[in-house]
This record gives sequence, C-alpha cells and structure tokens, in this order.
Amino acid sequence: MDEPVLFEELACRNGMRLGVATLNAARTLNGLTLRMCELLHARMRQWADDPGVVLVLLQGAGDKAFCAGGDLQALYRSMQESPRGDPLANEYAARFFETEYRLDHFIHVYPKPVLVRGAGIVMGGGVGLMMGASHRVAFDDSRLAMPEIAIGLFPDVGGSWLLNQAPGRAGLFLALTGAQLGASDAVFAGMADYAMQRRDWPALLDTLLALPWSEGGSAARQARQHANAARTGNDMLLHRALLEAAPAEPLEQGPLQRHQQLVNNVCGQDGLPDIHAAILALEGHENEWLARAAATLKAGSPGSARLAYALHLRTRMMALAEVFRTEYWAALVCAAQGDLAEGIRALIVDKDRRPRWDPASLDGADERWVAKFFQPPWPREQHPLADLGED
Repeated sequence: MDEPVLFEELACRNGMRLGVATLNAARTLNGLTLRMCELLHARMRQWADDPGVVLVLLQGAGDKAFCAGGDLQALYRSMQESPRGDPLANEYAARFFETEYRLDHFIHVYPKPVLVRGAGIVMGGGVGLMMGASHRVAFDDSRLAMPEIAIGLFPDVGGSWLLNQAPGRAGLFLALTGAQLGASDAVFAGMADYAMQRRDWPALLDTLLALPWSEGGSAARQARQHANAARTGNDMLLHRALLEAAPAEPLEQGPLQRHQQLVNNVCGQDGLPDIHAAILALEGHENEWLARAAATLKAGSPGSARLAYALHLRTRMMALAEVFRTEYWAALVCAAQGDLAEGIRALIVDKDRRPRWDPASLDGADERWVAKFFQPPWPREQHPLADLGED
C-alpha cells in the first residue's frame, strides 16, 4: 500500500538538502487525513532540528490538486457513530481537529523557510497547510477557496485569522460565499505570495538546488537566536528565486480585484441579515463569478453563515493561537449539531445536493443560536490546545 505522504531529501549543489513532503492521495485530490497530519508533523519536526535541511517543500501528487480539503468521509463516519448533540462525544473529531490545527500552527511558526506548491485545487484543509508557509506559490491553474459553507462547517484551520487579513471586506465575502480565486486574486487576498506558470516549476526547482544555501540550524538554536542570519539569508535566496520565476507578463486581474468595490459595498452593510440580502441580490449578476458566489450562499447552511460571520468579528484582534483554540471548540460543536453531517451527506455521500439545513433560514440562526459555539467547557489552561504558541 502506498504511503499517504512521501518524503524525500534533495541534495543541493553545496551539500545542503531540501526536505520534500508530497501528499500522496491523488485519487481523492490529496484530501488531508488524520494519518497524513501525523506523518507531516513528525517529519517536519525532524527536519526542523536537522541543520543540513535548509527548507521544506510541501506539494501534492498528481496534476489536479495540492489538497482539496480534509478527509470528510472519515469525519462523516465518526459523526454517524457518535451521539448527536454532545461535542465531547466524538473522539475521532476531537483528535482530527486537534492534530490538524497543531500541524497548521507549527507551519506558521516553523524555524526554516516553508515553500508550498499550491497547484490545482487548494481548498479547506489545503488552505490550512498553505496559509502558514513562509513562501506560498499559486499557479495559472490554481483554484483556492474556503467553501465550508456548502457542507455546514466554517472556514477553519485558522481561516478566521487568514480571512481577516484580506483587503477591505474581501475576507468576509469569501467566508460567506466560498468563492474560488485564481492565482492573481489569491495574491491580492493574501492567500498566496507568488504567482507563476506551472510549466516553469521544473526550472525553479533546478534553480533552488543550485543556490548557495546557509546551514539550516536547528529549531532549538533558532529559538534562542531571535535574529538568525542564516534564516534571513535563506528566506531571501528563496524570495529572489521566486521573483525571477514570475511570468514576464503579470497574470490578468481576477474577479475579486475587478469587483473589489462592489464586494466592499455588499459586505459593508449593517449586520449579517443585510449583508446576506445584498449578496443574494447578486444571483442574477452578469458576472459569472459574482452570480455563483451568491448562489453558493443561497444554497449553503444558514448556520454556517452565522457562525462564519461571528468568527470573523470575534477573531479580528486575536493572536493566531487563540484563533485556533476558538475554532477548535466551534468545529466540535459543528460535528455534533447536525449540519456538518447533513452537508457531507448531501454533497459527498449521497450526492443528491439537497441538504436539509437546521436551522433552515438565517432567522433561526440568530446571535443567541450561535452563542454555544463560543462556550468551551474547559478553563483556558485546560483547553486541548492550551500549549499552542509554545513551539
């Protein structure tokens, strides 16, 4: 049986090495499983302490996707086997979200450059892996999105933090509509740092192997040295190589950039009901991207819309680790309440695309309804992710 993640080390011309991790589940668009998260975290910790490894490259097998999201089938089975209504009863969900969030946070604070090859589909859990990398590359065929509203979840894996960094009201619009972004828009929205043509990737990799990398050091040593010259130098080497790999002609502006003022206007309304109505009014818009965004919100879970909106407001000034802690309890409540299971059933399992949301409208998903997603049962020091941020 093939390993779910393939690891290799590529020798550079000066004797240093690149650590390469490849998500190896092309048939499922490299959907992120619990085992993948465990393997990635363990190997990345080893590489962090290996002075001969100068950077880590994350990529996906096949041509279609870096990572299209989390393993929804396994999560669905766990929800079917657990009593509904008790967020603490689903041991698998608790383990999966904790393991995934720890991995994602570790990438954010990693002591060496992390390069993500965000080719093809990058959604949900794939965005979680990509967002914390120091160097994030989108390609001419990339499609990035946080489409959790379609399955009764919310933009998790730190998505609440990421979307709050987007310009204007773009983050809220993306959270509510799951709108897909190409490379140009991904850079504009802060979901990628570089845009390039996929055909240029092999030449870039050859360039990386020839660069005069400095010794990578170890995580412990770098933690003691706040200003690490080797890390700074390697970051700049990678940055320059990526700039040189950019296409001669910039990629065309995407619909988010072209319609940024409209996005700001519709998401600048006073409160979620007005924002919801303003986006739905775009359903007949002549621009296909805007019309599809409105249709996705209309078909999506009203509870997810309320939760995504509440998280967007509540996490605006939070530190990253606190965002992950907040999302963790919200995710467990989602796994226990019903809409997540129903969304996966309708889109992934039965594929009838006719989810029966509860609540069925935004009126039922009011501010009192959403409060339970922000009432974790543990004191702060006993939270399962209490130590996050101490890597």
